[in-house]
Amino acid sequence: MTSVDLGDRRELLNRLERYYDAVPRSGARVEDFGPLTLFIREGQGWPFYSRPTLGWSGAVSTADVNRARSRQRELGIPESFEWVAETAPALRAAVEQAGLAVHEHPLMVLAPEVPTPAVPEAVGGVVVRTVEADDPVLPSALAVPHLAFAESGTGVGAAGLADLDKAVRDRAGDGSIERMAARILAGLTSVAAAVEGGTALCAGQHQPVGSVSEIVGVGTLPTARRRGLAQAVTAVLVAHARSRGVKTIFLSAGDDDVARIYARLGFRSVGTALIAEPPE
Repeated sequence: MTSVDLGDRRELLNRLERYYDAVPRSGARVEDFGPLTLFIREGQGWPFYSRPTLGWSGAVSTADVNRARSRQRELGIPESFEWVAETAPALRAAVEQAGLAVHEHPLMVLAPEVPTPAVPEAVGGVVVRTVEADDPVLPSALAVPHLAFAESGTGVGAAGLADLDKAVRDRAGDGSIERMAARILAGLTSVAAAVEGGTALCAGQHQPVGSVSEIVGVGTLPTARRRGLAQAVTAVLVAHARSRGVKTIFLSAGDDDVARIYARLGFRSVGTALIAEPPE
């Protein structure tokens, strides 16, 4: 995906680093490992990771990575590291020497001058809208991305409504709905979904911190793919973020195919987001 000049690229990446450091703190405790900061989620939800410590300008060694990994294993959480290649270029060698596999994802930003995309009321009869804290659609809106990411790609897949119903039932009572409702009410997370028959076929979130927000977790039920739902949900999230004064909207695409979907809305590549995990 071709990158474009979005003004001062260094300042933009620094702005994203400040966001990356700030956003987990509303739902995680933090442990300091020198050049690395470990975020540990409080309660259920997507697990967090280690990231480069904000403002760290020194080297990062394989020993530093292994210390953070040892703590992650001790806590029973994934051995995961996330960073931006252009911001912390030396970290890749350290994590690879530690035996981790590195995955690349296009880091994309919607420039402030790009018009807010048109928000459709419906796509092929599927209503696209925001989801409030007391919305009965919220359970399926939180469950559907898990099915989507378990069956990655953009092609039509196998998981369907019966699987989504089971996923919602399996999550019932674990507190995740209540925690997300509290985040919505507090303005920490906004949720949007493509809804048919009272069920979210596609959903995603954005998480504002000041004038910056990241669009995360956009996923479509595999049997409902190739209907334009993810693009429509992303448009709703962009419009919602901008209506609340967000100036910098960014995301990490799963791969180049997914990045092309976001490019249709005006997102452009500014770098590469990296995730390191133990090899399968």
